[in-house]
Amino acid sequence: MTQKNLFDLTGRVALVTGASRGIGEASARLLAHHGAHVIVSSRKQEVCEEVAESIRADGGKASAFACHVGTMEQITAIFEHIREAHGRLDILVNNAAANPYFGHILDTDLGAYQKTVDVNVRGYFFMSTEAGKIMREQGGGSIVNVASINGVSPGNMQGIYSISKAAVINMTKAFAKECAQFNIRCNALLPGLTKTRFASALFENEDVRKGVMTSIPMQRHAEPEEMAGTILYLASDASSYATGTCVNVDGGLLA
Repeated sequence: MTQKNLFDLTGRVALVTGASRGIGEASARLLAHHGAHVIVSSRKQEVCEEVAESIRADGGKASAFACHVGTMEQITAIFEHIREAHGRLDILVNNAAANPYFGHILDTDLGAYQKTVDVNVRGYFFMSTEAGKIMREQGGGSIVNVASINGVSPGNMQGIYSISKAAVINMTKAFAKECAQFNIRCNALLPGLTKTRFASALFENEDVRKGVMTSIPMQRHAEPEEMAGTILYLASDASSYATGTCVNVDGGLLA
């Protein structure tokens, strides 16, 4: 008997936000490698197109569509495009995030608070509702949220970011419970310390970096590609009975 390839995404359409670099880019490339048509999305069209062109050059299927998930009008626009251009959406990877403030929680200003919540909570929520409506119409799909281990154990000097990621974890479970009846699964990746431009504040502050590194049993940070495999698993049929699951990928930090 021929064994089914549980990671085969041929014929599926995937939208990856924050896909111009870091975990989002690595995930977009891996999903495309396994057969998905990937819509590469971030705030700037030109950098999205660069990633999409590179994926196509490697033999994958990809297109680019800019979307700032902190702006409701742009969320509406990208899903109108998906309906018109593809007529379906099988995978949503909510990865775009904001972390504009690194400092003591008591000194968080309204602007930093609002930007973080608008992108990390409101953005994830309405990206998921719009994707979920398409998935409900077609009979199913998979939503993968990139949260953070900070959502479980708040990061020092990262208060509002950590709070927003705790909201993403609970959001994942809420969507999982209410959308299972439509064959829509919703799971989350909780990355630990990963070398990305987004996490640059942690790497630039030597005292903070050393403090985090000493608490990681594996004694090293992760590369973005080490997060992409979990996203592939959660997006594919390999995780067909998993929903509401939050997977820590943190080098053993929370162990």
